[in-house]
Amino acid sequence: MKQLCYWRAWHAKSWSLTAALRTAAVLALLHALISTSFAGVEEGRVKSQVCAACHGVDGNSVSPSVPSIAAQPKQFIVTALYMYREGRRKSDVMQVFAEKLSNADLNDLAQYFSTQKLNPPAQDIDAQVMSKGLEITQKNNCVACHTASLVGQQHIPRLAGQHQPYLFEQLKLFKAAQRGDFDGTMTSAAQGLKSEELEMLAQYLSSLKP
Repeated sequence: MKQLCYWRAWHAKSWSLTAALRTAAVLALLHALISTSFAGVEEGRVKSQVCAACHGVDGNSVSPSVPSIAAQPKQFIVTALYMYREGRRKSDVMQVFAEKLSNADLNDLAQYFSTQKLNPPAQDIDAQVMSKGLEITQKNNCVACHTASLVGQQHIPRLAGQHQPYLFEQLKLFKAAQRGDFDGTMTSAAQGLKSEELEMLAQYLSSLKP
């Protein structure tokens, strides 16, 4: 019995280390893809015209089910497009679009959208929902990755001011382990929350003004 316990502990530790190394390798590759010297806002604006139908001309989506990508961290946008291009994140629409993009395209699009001003959706949120949403973010230490104002950083997305229906859907996918997750952090956090808590969290995050 002791040997079995030792083996399970070793296996869990080994799997965790392997996952961490895999995550580090992917992030290192993405870092290498990101160019600050050659990415251009104007080049990105021209290339972004195909994105406008869904994400809006300046990255401010008018559809609640489609994310606004204006003011998202540049590295996050590159990461998301790369994941779609390589089939590591699933979307029938995005994969068809992303599979045609070069590394230069990823950088130009990210440079453009990351510099656009976000126009968060106007909404009234119940004080109780606000309080509960704040409590959930604190309990799960969301600010450790998404920053104190929840605007994201590097490959971590901005949550503040995002559409509530979109956030809720992504949280549900994380809970069901059906959403791409680098190190399992989001999946683990979402699985510990009830559906109504996920909904309140999405409402709270969408109400925040970056």
